[in-house]
Amino acid sequence: MDSGPDGPQPFAHLSAPNASLYRDVLRSFARAKERFVVHLRPEDVAAELRRESDEQLGQALDKLVDWGNLRADADTGRVTTVEDFHRKRFLFQLTAAGHAAEQAIAFYEEAIGQRGVLQSVALADIADRLAALSALADEADPDPAKVHLLLLTLAERFSSLADNAQAFMASLRRAIDFSDGDVDGFIAYKERLIDYINRFIADLANSGARIAALLDEVEARGHDRLLTAAARREASDAVPEGADAAEAFGRAEAAALESWRNRWRGLRDWFVSGGAARPSQARLLRHSAVTAIKQLVDTVGLLNERRSGRSDRSADFRALARWFAEAPDEEAMHWLWRAAFGLTSARHLTVTAATVAAWEAEAPQGLAWAEAPSVRISPQLRRTGSYERRGKPNRVQDRSELRRLLRERADQEAAETAAARARLRTGGPVLLSELGVLDPRAFRLFLGLLGDALAARLPGDTEVKALTGDGSMEVRLSLVPGGGEARVVTEDGVLTGPEHLIEITDLNGSGT
Repeated sequence: MDSGPDGPQPFAHLSAPNASLYRDVLRSFARAKERFVVHLRPEDVAAELRRESDEQLGQALDKLVDWGNLRADADTGRVTTVEDFHRKRFLFQLTAAGHAAEQAIAFYEEAIGQRGVLQSVALADIADRLAALSALADEADPDPAKVHLLLLTLAERFSSLADNAQAFMASLRRAIDFSDGDVDGFIAYKERLIDYINRFIADLANSGARIAALLDEVEARGHDRLLTAAARREASDAVPEGADAAEAFGRAEAAALESWRNRWRGLRDWFVSGGAARPSQARLLRHSAVTAIKQLVDTVGLLNERRSGRSDRSADFRALARWFAEAPDEEAMHWLWRAAFGLTSARHLTVTAATVAAWEAEAPQGLAWAEAPSVRISPQLRRTGSYERRGKPNRVQDRSELRRLLRERADQEAAETAAARARLRTGGPVLLSELGVLDPRAFRLFLGLLGDALAARLPGDTEVKALTGDGSMEVRLSLVPGGGEARVVTEDGVLTGPEHLIEITDLNGSGT
């Protein structure tokens, strides 16, 4: 077998003529290996590819053997005569290099074509696995097999969640950047996409808070003991090296424990913030998703504006001329003229006292402007176009005190808003009449949330969920059949209406 001067060349077929045939042949071997079939005859490959076992296929198999993708062994299983023995018959199978190349190409194609999804189900699975680990941590001697399997499932679900979320946000950015390609399709699926992202944002906020609490709970009960048990179980399969098997086992256990600690640290960093300077990846993902929604809305607005035609000055004047032509009378034309051009007195001219006196003496009420006394202006204004007084400029005012007051007022308003958000968090469904007395700021925020929910409710709906415009709060509203009248007491009065169940969630809550 000639595999090149430097050993096998399993990627050479990618740049060779008939590369598509080589790829089809190698895929057939990869599919056979998944069915635990090791060897294939040329006629088996032809049947897999649904083509004839011709000379071209035989040459392709020989070239793949030369490159080191396949290995050819003599096929003596069906020899019945001397002529059969002397005729070339081979069994082909993937070599180690060929199998590794197929795995690398498959991984590359999957990564390039991966669209990604937002896995709300994975969030629930991660929370369930952490709850099970917390229960095992309570045991004095937890079963290593159960601990190991739980950690493996947890790592797999977390890795899938992180990779898919990253791929989804990347594909979403590409969709926004290249939205010019299919404008109609982009606008058609925009609403469904925004609703999909909104649901994931809400699930991420709720499940993220639960996962963060479970991580703290498992660590408080001794998570390192669980990681050590899993590492010890993994190290039991390590191949002994040299005469000292105990030393090899110790090295394998230490390497496995370090790997598990690193995965746990990654899981914690993903869901638990390390202060304002180190927000969690879940919070960053939520912020990116909210930003993506705004970008989607802005992009659709630009596309609609572009499809409706660009507005310029000439088009505006043509539209204005059409309005003048369609005006019912001369008075309407004057109103249109004043609205379009703002025809008012020339305030940039300086009127002298003599001109004012002449107007008062000679210009009766209603005199046309063409017959009114002329306006005398300064020669300087006529010569330079400016009537500003020359000389020393005014002193610069010190506004540091005003800026300090503005900062204090902004901080006070931010604190009052945070207090109002905390006051309105329900922690679960409650009746409107059970909200208690609301202060003015909390009541204004409540009215905004109630308005968003009622605006999103369609005729006939009894339950609705809505997000605030900034994506920071969620409100769920359900009509209570036969609930009577609800009374929401405020410092300024009482708001009455049909009784509803309301649940208000602060999506920017701490801990996620």
